[in-house]
Amino acid sequence: MPQTRDRPRASGEAFDARVRALWDAIVFDNPDRAMPMFFPVGAYQQVKDVPNPAADWRQRLVLAYAHDIHALHATLGADAAHARLVEMDVPEKTARWVLPGEEYNKIGYYRVFGSRLRYQVDDSARAFDVKSMISWRGEWFVVHLSAIK
Repeated sequence: MPQTRDRPRASGEAFDARVRALWDAIVFDNPDRAMPMFFPVGAYQQVKDVPNPAADWRQRLVLAYAHDIHALHATLGADAAHARLVEMDVPEKTARWVLPGEEYNKIGYYRVFGSRLRYQVDDSARAFDVKSMISWRGEWFVVHLSAIK
């Protein structure tokens, strides 16, 4: 289905389910569990103006996503068994519509930097940074957990 200009919201059943999938992937060190929260390949093929976007998605973005999930799991260490998801904090007020041609894209999307995946270990509040999320049809998806590669 084609992209829309629907402004994404960091709330709702679908968003919460994707956040839980990302959290479970980090806790259990299993990147495959986090794929529902990752920008879909079909959308990436429509958005990006790069040669062979599906290959770029697989060979660059998905590999970086998996690497970052493994690194976040390692950061949890022994606390993984006691860590509890609190929320994904998305600074929606700073989100902006990215025009075609700005980021090697053929069509526009909303982009937001600086989200935080908040969690708790015992009485200690902690968070992981989420570098970049972009929208597809009014829904937020992670495209870069850490540095943009």
